[in-house]
Amino acid sequence: MNDLQVTGVVKGYGAGAPVLDGLDLTVPGGSLVAVLGPSGCGKTTLLRVIAGFLRADAGSVTVAGRLFGGPGVHVPPERRRIGIVPQEGALFPHLSVARNIAFGLTERDRAGRRARVAEMLDLVGLPGYGDRMPHELSGGQQQRVALARALAPEPYLVLLDEPFSALDTGLREAVRADVRAVLRDSGATGLLVTHDQQEALSTADLVAVLNKGRVAQCATPRDLYHRPADPWVATFVGEAVLISATAERSTATTALGRVPLAAPAALRDGVVLLRPEQLRLTPPADAVAEGTVTEVRFHGHDALLTVTVDALDTPLKVRTPGPVAVRPGERVGLAVTGEATLHPSF
Repeated sequence: MNDLQVTGVVKGYGAGAPVLDGLDLTVPGGSLVAVLGPSGCGKTTLLRVIAGFLRADAGSVTVAGRLFGGPGVHVPPERRRIGIVPQEGALFPHLSVARNIAFGLTERDRAGRRARVAEMLDLVGLPGYGDRMPHELSGGQQQRVALARALAPEPYLVLLDEPFSALDTGLREAVRADVRAVLRDSGATGLLVTHDQQEALSTADLVAVLNKGRVAQCATPRDLYHRPADPWVATFVGEAVLISATAERSTATTALGRVPLAAPAALRDGVVLLRPEQLRLTPPADAVAEGTVTEVRFHGHDALLTVTVDALDTPLKVRTPGPVAVRPGERVGLAVTGEATLHPSF
């Protein structure tokens, strides 16, 4: 299988702190892993080290069992069999779609190149587009051609560097789904670098969250969202509600009442993590906790409320489906649904 193994990679620029600081990451063969993190956390540097454009200061990069970078070893980019899909496609404007896709097929004869190009056009849903020029395509079609070009040489690994960032919202979602389907159908191993949390959670098999040059957590989207490794990961990946708590076995006592824990508590005092959709509005008379609505943000499919709770110093975020009847200034009660995770205070 075409696994990617990044072990203890360090990479810096000049005398400052390293951008990558002993980073470890495993991408199982045939999967798509999203790399997510704040600006400056090392996402692009990691991509460039894996591709071979940068030489790591320490550590190793292994793909499909082959050492591409390590002590005394640096395989050049053109010999790594790694495909790259950059931002905005970056197609050669003077070449047709077919010639763009065939660009890396230098080891095949003319008939072989034609057959592979036709195969890739079918795979990305663009049969018959081979004679068109890049400027005749929509943004989404250009990204599909860029993916076809990256997959044509049958690479061990495909690196996608924020490939949807230049597309508008509606098109981005459709192209994202198309690209995910193509990668799955081709059996390719993919690494997607993105700054969009929703893109990472909805597209990838695993999500690796980078912070300060290391992987803070790598998990399935579901586990990352519901069982983050620490409060920083929790607040970075979506809205988070953090409330001081005292735990006893599988429950915790909070200002919102007793809350069940997803796992038995390993510590007594800390903070419980909830997501805004786990908080439910109730009549004040029926609630353990009461508060005042200070803000309502309507998003169409749901609304995000800010509620100042009497027993807490920090306002809470509450997500409710569809339109809501409450308005700023109204009193509400709050109840908790589902399980929480307990973390040390910070």
